[in-house]
Amino acid sequence: METRAGDPGAFAHFDLGSVPSPAFVVDEAAVRRNLAILADVRDRAGVKVLAALKAFSMWSLGPVVAEYLDGVCASGLYEARLGREEYSGPDGKREVATYCAGYKAEDLPEICALSDHLIFNSPFQHERFRPILDRARADGHRFDVGLRINPLHAEGEVAKYDPCQPHSRLGFPVDQLRAEHLDGVDGLHFHTLCEQDFVPLRRTWEALLPRIEAFLPGLKWLNFGGGHHITRADYQREDLIAFLRAVKAQTGLDLYLEPGEAIALDAGILVGEVLDVIDNGMPVAIVDISATCHMPDVIEAPYRPALLGEAEDGPAIRLGGPSCLAGDIIGDYRFGGLPRVGQRFAFLDQAHYSMVKTNTFNGVPLPSIFLWNSEDGDFRAIRCFDYDEFKRRLS
Repeated sequence: METRAGDPGAFAHFDLGSVPSPAFVVDEAAVRRNLAILADVRDRAGVKVLAALKAFSMWSLGPVVAEYLDGVCASGLYEARLGREEYSGPDGKREVATYCAGYKAEDLPEICALSDHLIFNSPFQHERFRPILDRARADGHRFDVGLRINPLHAEGEVAKYDPCQPHSRLGFPVDQLRAEHLDGVDGLHFHTLCEQDFVPLRRTWEALLPRIEAFLPGLKWLNFGGGHHITRADYQREDLIAFLRAVKAQTGLDLYLEPGEAIALDAGILVGEVLDVIDNGMPVAIVDISATCHMPDVIEAPYRPALLGEAEDGPAIRLGGPSCLAGDIIGDYRFGGLPRVGQRFAFLDQAHYSMVKTNTFNGVPLPSIFLWNSEDGDFRAIRCFDYDEFKRRLS
């Protein structure tokens, strides 16, 4: 999987020695630029845009996100709580839409209290939990119910990231959808993209519409999910706006988008340091960034993150993390020569997904988190992790 981002922006001039290593550094100005683009699409298309916390949940920027967007989408109880606590805005009116592939009965009362939209993965879950929903409404909580459907139209480049892969667990197969499944359902949700542009969305809608058109008059909204790379420079935003306007006019329904990576695209780096350099048929540098612990998508996707200021020539240097996992390899990069012990470097576009997926396998320390504003120079540590963070996760 090839990253389609990696613009250094203001990070081309950032002092990598100004933070401890390893560390995430997020540029608030870049996040605001992305949010402004999303807000512009929202306003011109007449839709609602929710931030996907699964991709970027740096909640210290929750008030900033609330300035621009309509709320957040959550993947379960904890994200719903975070969304309500940190992203509601000064008026407390930003929305929380919660979807989970499988809810637990004991979590649902609180999720009902936190959420504006409660989206189920199958009509069977919805039916099974109706008594809980009824009690929540009797207690005064107001929320819509949604059903996630699987359009059965695959657009993903990598099967493991494609919700429409064969035998997918995500969403109710649309060819099984019947009118009785929509009793008590206010909207349909589908999410089929992963860091993609507009054309796959249009193809998905063209394939899906004939299957759901008969059900639309009984609904209030449609949610087109996430995976939309709207803030990427070459994204076809005018086409998207025209499409959303047309769908809204055609269906008469409210429309939602749930971008995740688009909010933090090219807005953060992960700073690391060279710990040792050896030769084993090629130069190998051991660094304090771990693919396993800090950038697991490097192994899971897999993909090659872009290196800030990578040289065009010189020997290829294999970068590997400090953990004991043999596969803790980030990739091969060029520094214009052999890197030296203590040398700082940074990977680009690491604010989304990397930060939310970090772990402490092998006791590898978590990267610190810093917030920088490249426009006004404001710079502050948000959080620095220590041994206690590792110990608290164990027993």
